[in-house]
Amino acid sequence: MAKKAISKDDWSARLAEVQVDRDDLNKLIMNYLIIEGYKDAAEKFSQESGAKPPVNLESIQNRMVVRTAIQRGNIEEAIERVNDLNPEILDTNPKLFFHLQQQRLIEYIREGRVTDALEFAQEELAPRGEENPEFLSELERTMSLLAFELNSPSPVSDLLTPAQRQKLASELNSALLLSQSQEKDPKLPALLKMCWWAQQQLDERCTYPKIKDFTKAELVMEPMSTAGGSQGSSSSAVAGA
Repeated sequence: MAKKAISKDDWSARLAEVQVDRDDLNKLIMNYLIIEGYKDAAEKFSQESGAKPPVNLESIQNRMVVRTAIQRGNIEEAIERVNDLNPEILDTNPKLFFHLQQQRLIEYIREGRVTDALEFAQEELAPRGEENPEFLSELERTMSLLAFELNSPSPVSDLLTPAQRQKLASELNSALLLSQSQEKDPKLPALLKMCWWAQQQLDERCTYPKIKDFTKAELVMEPMSTAGGSQGSSSSAVAGA
């Protein structure tokens, strides 16, 4: 059965009929800025749009100081900052605390402080690994860094990338948000993924102007023969949003 074809003009006309409340859009944007920690952008957006932030923006600054410390590799400072804000966060989250200590070990290895790394692993991480098989597996993988040249490709070289620090920074940011009774995940990325999913469903029924790159949000009309091939590019754009 042939798919129904919807022209770009017709599709644009249908989109124009959809009523979206500006206040809802402003809240969505503010939600993203606050959770992701863009304090200056949140302040400016509040001034320009009139949208009131639901939290004290100074709380964003506190979270960003912690995030910056993690991204610099200064894990001890991050732990001190978190304990100053709320010592119960790490006391009640052993997995997060282990990941922070694991990152300290990674930083020792990165700096070539092998003796410090071995002592720290034995005194701080090994006892936790004995109590939790998951922690032990992560500790063993981290210690494997010592078997390879730091700048050479290896099965564990991902632990030395900026993405490893970013992953920990996001985990800690989520814990701080939860301790402040805030949402830990912004709504905007979830809505983009929902939009991509809706496009996948429509692909089975019709051809229409679709968003291939969600970072640009441009409507693109594709021939029927290639309409299904765009799912991968849409997925990549959404995953990176």
